Amino acid sequence: MKLFINYGMLTQEDFYEKAQKFALLGDTDGKYYTFEEYKTLIAENQTDKEGNLIYLYTNHKDEQYSYIEAAVNKGYNVLLMDGQLDVALVSTLEQKFEKARFTRVDSDIVDHLIIKEDKDAHVLEVSKQEALTTAFKSQLPNINKVEFNVMAQSMGENASPIVITQSEYMRRMKEMANIQAGMSFYGEMPDMFNLILNTDHKLLKSVLEDEIKECGALINPIEKEIEGISILRKEIQDKQKNKKDEDIPVSEKDELKSLDDKWDDLKNKKESIFSDYASRNKIIRQLIDLALLQNNMLKGESLSNFVKRSIELI
Repeated sequence: MKLFINYGMLTQEDFYEKAQKFALLGDTDGKYYTFEEYKTLIAENQTDKEGNLIYLYTNHKDEQYSYIEAAVNKGYNVLLMDGQLDVALVSTLEQKFEKARFTRVDSDIVDHLIIKEDKDAHVLEVSKQEALTTAFKSQLPNINKVEFNVMAQSMGENASPIVITQSEYMRRMKEMANIQAGMSFYGEMPDMFNLILNTDHKLLKSVLEDEIKECGALINPIEKEIEGISILRKEIQDKQKNKKDEDIPVSEKDELKSLDDKWDDLKNKKESIFSDYASRNKIIRQLIDLALLQNNMLKGESLSNFVKRSIELI
């Protein structure tokens, strides 16, 4: 019955006008609500700072359990939208509902799902962020048609050390590509995920502290050299400001290119040092694999290695 109602709402405007009074939304607790009932239920706790009502949903209760749990612990209600036409229905309801947005629970860390106020979050120093993200990125397995953007954020000491999220927009476009002609471009794109490192977690703090201790003697001279090159680059760029390309002396262009090449070379050396450290740190790979496993992304050789490593660590 749900399938026919959803199909009718998607294809016939007059049917939607009638169905909106009796169509039901079901949550992960197995409770059902009319559109108006559900709006009333979440209005107080799921309205963002812009006045948008945020409808959180999942399309797989078991696979996204940890994300659902985190949302419920914040006092949010999560819809279960696992039907054949629910992907298309979400987009339709966003257009029909006034000041409303549907967001899947795994599209961001729980504190960012519904932004209610601007917060001054603790931000790790840029150099430390680079050390941490480079180390973890170097140990990510190669997964066909999957790319990761590794970032470091403050999420609280009780949150998971690593969380994997996927942009609501890009994921929805890829899902729509599977059911709608003319959107094959999105379907051919790689799946883009954010791998977020919780800088407040004790395990990440321990890894960072050990990494700085192990790599500091090698990294510090490189950092000083990079700083010197950056100053020289800026001086040349300032001299060239507002000049046409043909008015810039060839010697200056060559000097700037030489500095750029040195900067790239030093950056690669830094990354190599962090990567070498990460390859010897079992905790880094273990944390990555746990996050991948939680998202059903750990398979084949990587899964086998994870099991072996887990046994060694016991």
